[in-house]
Order: sequence, then structure tokens, then C-alpha cells
Amino acid sequence: MGGKMKALVKDKRGFGAVLAEVDIPSIADDEVLIKVKATSICGTDVHIYKWDKWASSRVNPPYVFGHEFSGEVVQIGQNVAGVQIGDSVSAETHIVCGRCMQCLLGNAHICQKTKIIGVDRMGCFAEYVAVPAQNIWKNPNHLSHDVACLQEPLGNAVHTVLNDSIAGKSVLVIGCGPIGLMTVAVAKASGASLVIAMDVNEYRLSLAKDLGTHIVLNPLEQDPLEVINKLTSGNGIDVVCEMSGQPTAMNQGFKMVANGGRVSILSLPTTPVSIDVTNDIVFKGVTVQGITGRKMFSTWYTVSNLLAGNQLNMNELITHRLPLEDYEKGFELMMEGKCGKVVFILE
Repeated sequence: MGGKMKALVKDKRGFGAVLAEVDIPSIADDEVLIKVKATSICGTDVHIYKWDKWASSRVNPPYVFGHEFSGEVVQIGQNVAGVQIGDSVSAETHIVCGRCMQCLLGNAHICQKTKIIGVDRMGCFAEYVAVPAQNIWKNPNHLSHDVACLQEPLGNAVHTVLNDSIAGKSVLVIGCGPIGLMTVAVAKASGASLVIAMDVNEYRLSLAKDLGTHIVLNPLEQDPLEVINKLTSGNGIDVVCEMSGQPTAMNQGFKMVANGGRVSILSLPTTPVSIDVTNDIVFKGVTVQGITGRKMFSTWYTVSNLLAGNQLNMNELITHRLPLEDYEKGFELMMEGKCGKVVFILE
């Protein structure tokens, strides 16, 4: 295709990014080129923008970052089948090898050789992005691009909540960032009997209420262990979804989970966390699950069905729609916690 495009570039090993003009990516024979219509900021993007310890050990500037998007296919490689120019699409952002033991056993989401769009290769904070055709997810034409770009992170929430049955169970969501808020909505839509959202950010606790949580809990104002003990008659929470990465909160989660309960961890603590394994995991018979990405592609089907059935209203979660030129405002909102989901509109 050739030519230039506008893109948000992580230009250096340090804080921030710059809006620049870069080459439109060329595609390989098994790839497609997508004109990005909407792209949203993820917590991982904030790690990269802030340049924390994780980012400095993982990514190599300069490059275009961003990985949550929706758009329209404008070019296909000569070996591509099943995808056509004009298709409305999103993408599974984990590019896997297909040959390691995990891939062969049907667990491609934990492929040993995973490469992530916007982390290990050029991303989607740009007018165009190149993606392997095998990673493409076709969207129904009626799904708006701003909601469609949320399917990738929504898949994280679905994977976290539904790794086991939650029907009729109590669920505690620790950390009400955008994916934590999605987790609240998914738990409510999937039949949890009690959904509790815990955070120190009152703005996001208010969003959690809007998304259907039964109870909000601010640990700066209440002792969460006492509150949970009272709410559950001393039994503890059936399912804890740890989305905060905050060591104290994570420790509290393990103390609040019921004997025989489950703790699913999607968060990325930036420092080691000390857990009382003997008393809070072993003697309680707790199942601990590390959650990475989405199951390929069963989680995508679940996400698609939840949206199609109007069981999730993601429009309530999108608090800011901005042009890519306002990226500094978008990242500032994310870092200050004064937003739900921030979506860049490129149409």
C-alpha cells in the first residue's frame, strides 16, 4: 500500500510518547492490513507510557504501541483465506507459534513463544495496523467500532470470571480499573449472587455501581476483612478476582476468600508480593489461577454472545472518546483514575 500514516510512537526509554508520521506497515503473505477506526488505552499501555520497571524490561522503543482496536480490512496477503477487504474486525493480540506443547494441547493462550501486538511488534495506536490473518476476529456490522475495540480487554474479564462456574456465588473484584469494571459487569451478567467491588478510587466505585455491583468497598474507609466477614456470615468470598496489583489488597484478597474458594489474578504487580501460603492457600484449600489473555478463541465467542444478547452494556464504561491527537489527556485520565475506558476515535 505504501505511504505515511499518523501514529503514537513510544519514542524513547522514558516517560511519555510522541505523535509522529511513520510508514504505513507492509504486510506479509499471511497478514491483513486494517484501517483502525477505534482504539482504546489498556493498563499495559499505561505501564509503557509511564516507563515502569516492567516496561523497561520488556519493550524496545522506538515503536508504535497499543493493542486494543477495531477497524476495517483494506488489504489482504496472497495466502489469506476467510477474510475479505471491507470486513469489520478486531484481533486477538497474542500471536502464537502453534507448535509448542501448550499450543498443541489446546492452550495457545499460554504459548511459550507468544508475541503481543503493541508490545513485541508494531501496535494499533495508528491509522493502520498489520495483523496475522489467523488472529482476526470478524465483528457483526451492527457493532459500533468504539464498543468493538473493547472486546480484547473484555475477554480478559470474561476469562478471569468464567474460568469456573460462578452462578449463585459471591464475587469480590479487587481493583476497579477498566478491566476490573468489566469484571464487575461480567460477574453480574453471569449469575453471581453477590458482586462486591473494592477500590480506593470513589470515581471508579461510582462506575462500578452503574455497572451493577451490589456493594462497593473502600478499604481506606472500612476494614475490608470485617466487612466481608459480616456479609458472608464468616464464610468468606467464593471467588476473588484480583485486578489491582496492589500488594496489601492482594494479601487481603487471600484472607477474604472462602475455604475451597478461588482467587483469579489478572493484575501485574510491579514488585514481588508476600503471601501467607500456608494459612491463606494450603490450609484453606484455595485454587489460585493466573490469568493471561483470553482462551483462543472460546473466550471471544463468549464475549461476542454476551454483547449480542445485550447482557453487557459497554457504552456505560466508555467515559471518554478522544482523537488520537489528545493522547496526553487520555493517558493523564488513566493515570489519575478519572475515567472508565478511554477510546481514541480515528474515523
